[in-house]
Amino acid sequence: MNSTFETFVHKISSPFRFGFFLATKLPAAFFVGLKLKQINEQSCTILVRHSWFSKNPFKSVYFAAEAMAAELSTGLLAIGHIHNKSSKVSMLVIKMEAQFSKKGTGKLYFTCPDGKAFEHTIAEAIRTREGQTLVSKSIGINEKGETVAEFNFTWSFKAKS
Repeated sequence: MNSTFETFVHKISSPFRFGFFLATKLPAAFFVGLKLKQINEQSCTILVRHSWFSKNPFKSVYFAAEAMAAELSTGLLAIGHIHNKSSKVSMLVIKMEAQFSKKGTGKLYFTCPDGKAFEHTIAEAIRTREGQTLVSKSIGINEKGETVAEFNFTWSFKAKS
């Protein structure tokens, strides 16, 4: 693991630190109750549970709560690869696509396996000083291992001068 990514992981890896990160940076995700299950340079998994804060009238997880978990699984990889770089890099979601295949109930785990692609795209943005985009996927599975949703987020990265 590279030291800058490791430093970022240390900052958010405990439940208390992750909760503080959400409360200060993403309060809606804090109230929905998103949990960090796993993060390393290659992938990140976020848990969202069916609860009072995440429910919809159809007795399942509201699609927006699923989208928060999916986006966070991609965004934490981006933040981790930007953390402590010599150049400041701005990041922004410019497009989102979602496909829902099953009702999301119970615990849902959203995993993004695109860490290497984030690392490469961010390095390219710093090297060229031009905007770069990356489409990253987050797949949501339920406790039975069944896919409930797939999200594609198009991220834009640009090194600041």
